[in-house]
Amino acid sequence: MTDTALVSAPPADRARTGRLVVTVAVGLVGLALLLAPFLFQDVRAGQVAARICIFIVLVASYDLLIGYTGIVSFAHTMFFGLGAYGTAIALKNIGPSWGAIALGGSAGVAVAIVLAALIGVLSLRVKAIFFAMVTLAAASVMLVLASQLSAITNGEDGLVYSIPKLLSPATPLLTDADGKVLKVFGVSMNGRIAAYYFVFFACLGLFWLMTRIVRSPLGTVLQAIRENELRAEAIGYRVVAYRTAVFVIAATIAALAGILWAVWLRYTGPDTTLSFAIMIDILLMVVIGGMGTMAGAVIGVVLMSLAQFYLKDLMAAAAAATAPVPLLPHLLEPDRWLLWLGLLFILLVYFFPSGIAGTLMKKDAH
Repeated sequence: MTDTALVSAPPADRARTGRLVVTVAVGLVGLALLLAPFLFQDVRAGQVAARICIFIVLVASYDLLIGYTGIVSFAHTMFFGLGAYGTAIALKNIGPSWGAIALGGSAGVAVAIVLAALIGVLSLRVKAIFFAMVTLAAASVMLVLASQLSAITNGEDGLVYSIPKLLSPATPLLTDADGKVLKVFGVSMNGRIAAYYFVFFACLGLFWLMTRIVRSPLGTVLQAIRENELRAEAIGYRVVAYRTAVFVIAATIAALAGILWAVWLRYTGPDTTLSFAIMIDILLMVVIGGMGTMAGAVIGVVLMSLAQFYLKDLMAAAAAATAPVPLLPHLLEPDRWLLWLGLLFILLVYFFPSGIAGTLMKKDAH
């Protein structure tokens, strides 16, 4: 095909090509995460891979609200924190058992469902900005409670606890004839591997569930509400009921992600689950990846996470390489990584106004 033919290709063809690119990118990310313990063997890389898995679920569940239904909420970290704190409190007080995870996690999810239903029923009838303020207030109250109820949550210091023996790094999964931990491709088969794949497959199942939701008739109704709420109500859909339902679904999935985060991290505190900085990260990831696309959650989380954890290292290397050049090494100092992250975000928004996945898959994209 000639260059002229490519330029003059119809929008549908460009959208088809964009979908193919996004699908391949998501597939490669999934494969990399599946093999992460063997491909990236240092401790930080393992942490980043597990965080990406959990935040893909968290960001995708938030996209159910803001991208597919048009609901702006600032309470998503509250539900995330409820799942994490429920699990952490149970593990701390009952002990490192699967029963404690099930009991504490179920309690956190139940509280998240009740709060989401109450917020939904009482607030989703109001205009978007007022609902956003209500959720912001609820999240702030939960953050204060987590900090102040030190007898239960240990306040700002958070909770440190043990997890089931199977998931502990000291537990051998496979041993050789001498009783030593067996290594596969140089990786020790211990509880760390079990913990990672527990997180990975749980996140994969939750992500698959959300893709089924958005492709179901419910997903179609949610998008209709997003596009024109009055018209959706006029043709017979109970908008408040649907908006409340998706708010509860998103809160439940966020709480389940919180359970996985608590198990993986073995620490739960306000800064790791309830802080407003996490909510900002979720918003940025949704915008970068593309609202209203499950694939966008994957792309946004991967890019943002890699930038947060590795941009400093890249800038340090660039500063060392450009040492003889005047002024440039000072601009590339690792302490200025937030400046460059901001510039990268501005460029992404400029060139991909609907997010990376959203822009590539739009039928009228140029």
